[in-house]
Amino acid sequence: MAPERSGNGGVQSLQRAFELLERLADAGGEASLSELATSSGLPMPTIHRLIRTLVALGYVRQNTNRRYALGARLIRLGENASLQFGTWARPLLAELVDEVGETANLAVLERDEVVYVSQVPSKHSMRMFTEVGRRLLPHGTGVGKAILAELPPDEVRALLARTGMPSYTEHTHTDVEKFLRHLAKIAKQGYALDESEQELGVRCLAVPVAGAPTPAAVSVSGPEGRLTKEAVTRIAPVVQRIAAALSEQLSTRDLSA
Repeated sequence: MAPERSGNGGVQSLQRAFELLERLADAGGEASLSELATSSGLPMPTIHRLIRTLVALGYVRQNTNRRYALGARLIRLGENASLQFGTWARPLLAELVDEVGETANLAVLERDEVVYVSQVPSKHSMRMFTEVGRRLLPHGTGVGKAILAELPPDEVRALLARTGMPSYTEHTHTDVEKFLRHLAKIAKQGYALDESEQELGVRCLAVPVAGAPTPAAVSVSGPEGRLTKEAVTRIAPVVQRIAAALSEQLSTRDLSA
């Protein structure tokens, strides 16, 4: 029997399966069948059939509480897609380094952590270095704060409840409500600053990338003595322009190519 086609020419069951994965992600990674039925609008028999298939393939797992969660097999796909995104964005990061003279980074939000997926180092002998693949909690980083400032406050609260807000330095934000007010200011000004919140003596300026396949931000980082507050005023528009260029190219580029 031929697969059922959707109105746009795709395979309907495949579209519905991916919709359920998206609904699980929107629910924080875990949901019951009834919650999936409510959020997706799909009939319960259809959800049963699709979930059984996704569980068998390892893309969904059933927890002991009988709720369903995103499966471990998705991790490899997500990590490889993020790294490919970082490789593609590298020329724009290099352009950013040429213009501002400091190390440029691209990071994405994965499983409640920010993951650095690309970096172009500064040409200065004293420069910042973060390993590609490094994972950090978002509340203590410029890229993390830029990303969180774009999310609804309830989603940020839920994330912080899962991760906690450990202090990396004396400057790290550790109060949820004060942090949410801080994020509102970031959203208004269009960029985030990490001022010795992850590492003493280091300043980072980060801007979210609209339209990224997963929440993302681009940043420049350097020693406070060079990346001064006056320099931030000059550099911020450059980082915003590069973030906008990334966003624009995302809208026209096939990242799988």
